[in-house]
Amino acid sequence: MNGKTFIDTNVLLYSVDGRDPRKQRRAREVLRTLLSESGGVISTQVLQEFYVAATRKLGIEPLVAKSLLESFSALEVVTVDMDLIRDAIDCGILNQISFWDALIVVNAAKARCNRLWTEDMNAGQTIRGVLIENPFD
Repeated sequence: MNGKTFIDTNVLLYSVDGRDPRKQRRAREVLRTLLSESGGVISTQVLQEFYVAATRKLGIEPLVAKSLLESFSALEVVTVDMDLIRDAIDCGILNQISFWDALIVVNAAKARCNRLWTEDMNAGQTIRGVLIENPFD
């Protein structure tokens, strides 16, 4: 795998959600590869979204979710700051995507990722030099 890959929250969630074994296997495979190659990137936004969704939607105990967050912090982590929020607003307006999706995109661009793995945006689209791909297709 060449270059860095930004990982959206849904990939992390599928890695711990056994309700869809195919997606769980794929998410775990992707994370293993990116961790071994030091090519995976997430953001503080992704970590926050993961914790909330894991505890509220998947019913994972808070301390277990916290422990999982610790393991994900082995990936490169981009910290969301005011400059990124401003950039996300502009990106959302220009590309007609939600603020939250735009924040993911600008985080990926800041980390110099060449791809973003998510199932929440249009695969094949390139925004700010970042190719959006669905790792579950």
